[in-house]
Amino acid sequence: MTSVGFAAGKVVIVLDASGSMWAQIDGRPKLEIARESLRNVLQSVPADAEIGFMAYGHRQKGSCDDIELIVPPQAGSASAISAAADSMKFLGKTPLTAAVKQAAEALKYTEDKATVVLITDGLETCGGDPCALGKELEASGIDFTADVVGFGLTADEGKQIACLAENTGGKYIQASDEKALQEALVETVAAPAPAPEPAPAPEPAPAPEPVKPEFNFIPTVVMAEGGEPLTDGNAWEIYKAGSDGTRGASVTTQYGAYKGNLEPGDYVVVAQDGEARVEQKVKIEAGQVSKPLFTLNAGTLIIHPRPSPGADVVDGAAVVIDYPGADHPATYYGTTKIVLPAGDEKVTVTIGQGEVTETIALAAGKTVEKDMIAGVGHVVANAYYTAGGDKADASGIGFKVVKAKKKIDGTRDEVTYSYGPDSKFDLPPDDYVLIATVDLAVVEQPFTVKVGELQDVKVALNAGVLAITAPGASKIEIFEMEKDINGNRKSLGYAYDQKYQAAIPAGDYTVVSEKSDNSSKEGTVTVKAGERSELTVQ
Repeated sequence: MTSVGFAAGKVVIVLDASGSMWAQIDGRPKLEIARESLRNVLQSVPADAEIGFMAYGHRQKGSCDDIELIVPPQAGSASAISAAADSMKFLGKTPLTAAVKQAAEALKYTEDKATVVLITDGLETCGGDPCALGKELEASGIDFTADVVGFGLTADEGKQIACLAENTGGKYIQASDEKALQEALVETVAAPAPAPEPAPAPEPAPAPEPVKPEFNFIPTVVMAEGGEPLTDGNAWEIYKAGSDGTRGASVTTQYGAYKGNLEPGDYVVVAQDGEARVEQKVKIEAGQVSKPLFTLNAGTLIIHPRPSPGADVVDGAAVVIDYPGADHPATYYGTTKIVLPAGDEKVTVTIGQGEVTETIALAAGKTVEKDMIAGVGHVVANAYYTAGGDKADASGIGFKVVKAKKKIDGTRDEVTYSYGPDSKFDLPPDDYVLIATVDLAVVEQPFTVKVGELQDVKVALNAGVLAITAPGASKIEIFEMEKDINGNRKSLGYAYDQKYQAAIPAGDYTVVSEKSDNSSKEGTVTVKAGERSELTVQ
């Protein structure tokens, strides 16, 4: 069994907790794979290793400042890190540059040896420059290293953040599935302990060095037979060949037009661009130059997702592509330009509740560009206390969209929901009912959606706000004033407090305050639409 060691100095693991981690690999969300992989690898880290844990995008959806050092670097932190990752939400943006900078500062990188391991499934979305940060940390740190694990990134995306690792002398590792992610974490977080160096052997007498070529490995990759070589956006993964000819240890990952020097021996080389990849064996012989040709048998697909014909592209639209030979579909957002294996590409575009799927034939070496129309209308929903009156802008306002047509049992199918004023919905053409809820006021508003139509749906609540004060009360309860045939009044809402405020339909009400000694007092109040009513019960 290989022993596991840990490099001297402290380490902070930075985890991408942005919303894109909900995308799936092999039928499982990436966030579940990341949690499980992190837990398994941390079990093999020595208890005296000083590890910290930082995350970003886990508390707020749209903030570039949502960065938190959850577990400071300390010995015996593995279980705390696993627990933090297991309970984390995945919501927001990707301020990876700022997060790595904060992690370095937490490690006092200008005073001590420090390592940051970044695990990300997306690129910087907050204006940071990871390449420039790598140079800055390398220049000002005592012995600073950043290792970057690109989880589910394409080769082109990986190229854009690999420089953060390379500029600090660290590693960039591309992990496309659960096994690859665990291997990457073992290599960065729990690196194998180095074997003791053998005693130096006596140096032999120097022999004349043979003339070596400048480069002995010059590969070329093309999209299709006879095509032009790819020199931008493509990637090379080079592995030592195992005894059975399969991939062994990773040697290097390079990008674009690559020329290199490899030690004589057998290798397995993977050429990749987008979702297309081809693998072949290469033998490097002393004094010889190997110039293998790799043919991806791929084409380029460009998708413009639009809500309706002629409308602007929706940047948040999900574009899911199930391509030939895929272990799992790939998910992109907004305008998507991607290299794919030639064949029939099953593409699904989702905008809000609208979805369209098409199968697109893609030939090797060709480019297909296509608009895909989800077929939705855009709706903005608001509630008003009275028609033409003030907008209900309370954070607790809720909107639920249901189908207008009732089922045989009298219920309606729920379509979607949202909270807060100016709630937005993208819906397929149909008849719907919008149910607006503000505290105790609930109103239904029917509406119809047409493709490409933009409309404001305004719901008049015919309600006011009732503010109740009951000094010394343990409970305040609001009842309809009218009693039923049995003499009972319908309870509308209550609070275990001395004060209670809520939006409520216009009308007459009875308010009962109860004290801890079971005594009670009653008061009556009339609430008018669009007005505030105050009542003291004592």
